Amino acid sequence: MTIDALIVAAGRGTRAGDGPPKQYRMLAGEMVLTRAIRALLAAPRVRRVLTVIHPDDAALFARAVDGLPEARITPWVAGGADRAASVAAGLDALAAGDAPDHVLIHDAARPFLSRAILDATIDAMLETGAACPALPVVDALWAVEDGRFAAPRDRTGLVRAQTPQAFAFPAIRAVHATHQGEAHDDVAVAVSAGMAVAFVPGAEENYKLTTAEDFARAEKALRQMTGDGMDFRCGNGFDVHAFGPGSSVTLCGVTVPHERGLSGHSDADVAMHAVTDALFGAIAEGDIGQWFPPSEAEWKGADSALFLRKAVERVAARGYRIANIDCTIICEQPKIGPHAKEMRARMAALTGIDEDRVSVKATTSERLGFTGRSEGIAAMASAALVAA
Repeated sequence: MTIDALIVAAGRGTRAGDGPPKQYRMLAGEMVLTRAIRALLAAPRVRRVLTVIHPDDAALFARAVDGLPEARITPWVAGGADRAASVAAGLDALAAGDAPDHVLIHDAARPFLSRAILDATIDAMLETGAACPALPVVDALWAVEDGRFAAPRDRTGLVRAQTPQAFAFPAIRAVHATHQGEAHDDVAVAVSAGMAVAFVPGAEENYKLTTAEDFARAEKALRQMTGDGMDFRCGNGFDVHAFGPGSSVTLCGVTVPHERGLSGHSDADVAMHAVTDALFGAIAEGDIGQWFPPSEAEWKGADSALFLRKAVERVAARGYRIANIDCTIICEQPKIGPHAKEMRARMAALTGIDEDRVSVKATTSERLGFTGRSEGIAAMASAALVAA
């Protein structure tokens, strides 16, 4: 059983604005076509990839495939007057060599094809004979006349087709050979000839680059995925407090009953102190000791929430928002697990972020060191910030 992929890349892409055809434009330092080919090659079941191009683009195509595995890249084929004609030319070229059993037909301007969609489409094709990823239409549909909404349209059962569209090779080649006129895609050609095509759930990120706005959206998405161009910071915090007189400890703003308390100038909330220092560290603004010196009487017995709120205030003042917080409490006793959810909720409320962005967990030191001897509690924390 063999599967080849055919990429349609003969179009001019004029709606994308000035510049080379959109499939050869650079996207975060790499051609769109290069990304599309690599996405198909990510599936080991794809034997080879053939691209249908405009003959004027031969030099651009050579640049697009430079560095890709030559053994799996088939020499390009010239496209036709429209999409259907270009696909037919590609299918004929595949048939002229070692014809595959199945073929995937993909748009060059869809560079974000995931391995999950690719595998699901192949699996559905092998089971049913033909398959296509698509997304249900969820927005209200309206007919527009003279620039105004005229009448609603029923969206029940409607989907937005994506690619790759997958078929048994002999069947799709035969229907393309007899097809007359243009077609929106290969599903249209297949269905018009009576072929059944299975639905596979697509994904929003598998969109087709068409306009200049699409390219801007893609560049932004890639920057977010790679961190390139993002103002991202992280900080670490660590604190220790010894046990002393008392009948409870305060951790992450939660009172936990215990046979002893924690000693400190403030309320000795060792976990909240670690988180606070992580935030101050991320914006390079010192630590709790610099902002709230223990030598100053006004901070004696203070609620550590005051310290954390100041750190949150400084983060916002510097133009950042908190992405997530992770705190680990190190002790033999008391048990943290029963109180962790309440601690997360308290920290989320103080920092103004969702609870699922706050992690509070605990570990022991295997009875080693001062925490292992139950002489005190330590805590370490990390905080990630992104530009607001």
